[in-house]
Amino acid sequence: MKAAELQAALERLARPRVLVIGDLILDRYVSGDVERISPEAPIPVLNARVTAEKLGGAGNVAANLRSTEAEVEIVGVVGQDGRGRMLSEMLAQSGVVTSGVLADPSRPTTEKTRMISGVQQVLRVDFEVSRPISDELSTRILAELSARIAQAGAVILSDYGKGVLTPQVLAGAIELARRHGVPVLVDPKGSDYTRYRGATLITPNRKEAEEALGRKLSDRAEWPRAAQELISIADLQAAVVTLGAQGMFLMNRAGESVHVPTFAREVFDVTGAGDTVISHLALYLAAGLDLPTAVHLANHAAGIVVAKPGAASVTRGELFERLDQHERGWRSNAKVVHGERRDAQLKLWKSQNKRIVFTNGCFDILHVGHVDYLRFARMLGDVLIVGGNDDASVRRRKGPTRPVNTLED
Repeated sequence: MKAAELQAALERLARPRVLVIGDLILDRYVSGDVERISPEAPIPVLNARVTAEKLGGAGNVAANLRSTEAEVEIVGVVGQDGRGRMLSEMLAQSGVVTSGVLADPSRPTTEKTRMISGVQQVLRVDFEVSRPISDELSTRILAELSARIAQAGAVILSDYGKGVLTPQVLAGAIELARRHGVPVLVDPKGSDYTRYRGATLITPNRKEAEEALGRKLSDRAEWPRAAQELISIADLQAAVVTLGAQGMFLMNRAGESVHVPTFAREVFDVTGAGDTVISHLALYLAAGLDLPTAVHLANHAAGIVVAKPGAASVTRGELFERLDQHERGWRSNAKVVHGERRDAQLKLWKSQNKRIVFTNGCFDILHVGHVDYLRFARMLGDVLIVGGNDDASVRRRKGPTRPVNTLED
């Protein structure tokens, strides 16, 4: 689809209500530097500098939806602990309705702590109990769903295998949604997709689809048959398989298919990319867009989010800007801004409460040290602004033979 068509659809887009049901996870990032090996064991010592908490799992799906200005309700389970309270507060602060979040004193809130040196993850520590929630808690969740699903434009089942989406919860949620004519989108886990029978759409990545089908999908000629099998296994209306650098493949129940190539220009971190895809698909279907249009828009959104560190999200403004760049060609100077356009962009980012990081340099020779420090600077906020010294400034600083590469280059 042409970028201009997608921009027009985005401009007309409503702000529908989406219900997210699934596993809530607190993502914690501890960043610092490794400069020595521990004398106690042959392991690196991380000198921690910065700690940040983000919404993970179904919470990241909700955060993605809020970034796109959807109304969001979430149903899930946390522990009766400090992590659970923090996670619930973070959701509420982002504007998510959290009255469907239940506390279970018998299990801890799931937390994934990632230790990062520079741009490299050196260790992940998980606090979790993955057993299924009790029948009593499943019944309480189902009691929460009837009225909530009736008010939703779409339902997302975000399955991270942490025990919230029991067979009882899955079957009940899908049946209620079908009764109200609400589309159900599933981000699956594990190899048994019969658990999701009757849902509208499933969004596995290549590895997840291979696990469900029991074979590799190394040749693109295998994609149609694989998607048909997934549709048959779970009695779906459609399947969308995300294929990393090869984009996304959509097939519906009638056998009609679309392959959308990737639009990622830089891949920094694929964490949470699946959350971005399913949240955008749900938003567009809830707003009444057709599925091929939804897939094209979601694919562009995924191309943006993989260039960000950690579990991140994409705003409508970012997506519109990316489509604008795509329309004018990737070799445009869309990232180079001056004057009024720069001021307008800063105003937009500030209105979105984005954390803005600034740095500058000559960069007439770009080396690995520059790349490392620019990536690290990018991790400190939502937006990185890089000021480049003009050619006259570089010449004054470095001599008459400089710059090696001009500012324009």
